[in-house]
Amino acid sequence: MASRTVLTERQKRLGGELRRMRTSADMSAEYAAGLLGVDRGKISNMESGSRSISAERLRTLACNCGCTDERYLEALVAMAESDAKGWWDHYRGKLPQGLLDIAELEASAIGMRVANTVHIPGLLQTSDHALSVFRVAVPLLPDHEVGLRLAHRAERQQVLDRQDPPTFRAVVHEAALRMRFGGDNVVRAQLAHLIDVAERPNVTLRVIPFEAGAFPGAGQSVLYAEGPVPLLDTVQIDSSHGPTFMWAENQLAKYRAQLDWSEHLALPPEQSRDFIHKIARQL
Repeated sequence: MASRTVLTERQKRLGGELRRMRTSADMSAEYAAGLLGVDRGKISNMESGSRSISAERLRTLACNCGCTDERYLEALVAMAESDAKGWWDHYRGKLPQGLLDIAELEASAIGMRVANTVHIPGLLQTSDHALSVFRVAVPLLPDHEVGLRLAHRAERQQVLDRQDPPTFRAVVHEAALRMRFGGDNVVRAQLAHLIDVAERPNVTLRVIPFEAGAFPGAGQSVLYAEGPVPLLDTVQIDSSHGPTFMWAENQLAKYRAQLDWSEHLALPPEQSRDFIHKIARQL
């Protein structure tokens, strides 16, 4: 199979896990190549994500690396075999790759934790709110791309409505609730939507009020996606140049602690809903 030229985050992550498995076992790339019956260069390509690995070879590598975690191994096999196109592939070549990677990450997560300071979490935005956000992108987006992003955002949100939805725990700062994206009518509809969504059994929404004072991660928008096993958790951070994905153990621990702290400072769910109602009445 020819090497891939455009890599998804899933492919990069699988390659990184192969490298971690091999190096943790103190196995050389040359030995791994002989074990799997491939050229030395193909090991590098597999570990970069630019070349696929079969389930059989993955199991062989895991066995010889002393990997005894069956759930972790089966999750890796599923990643290796998941070349079927997802709905986000319809946008390939039309939207930035990072947006497609976010959609795939959300679709594969069993649980998500988010913390937002200025923006409403993307999965909880109304279309009018999202439109007002997309309209102030720099440089300005052409109308056709705005339309594509709105359609993509709407399809992303369906992950919370599917038959087996992931759990979704959101911490939103009061500043995000008071931003006037789109004007008062759009804000009222957005706040009403938050209250409705928070009634779903898989969604927990908490608000950090201004009076809570300092809080960790101010200015960041964080998504912590829980994988099928903790080793496959992923953190995604928004930035002006596109999304950043992290999964080193120390990074995962840092953002778990940050989210725990934020939830501790936030109002309980019922008080948060009352707080949102209060802000809506003030408009």
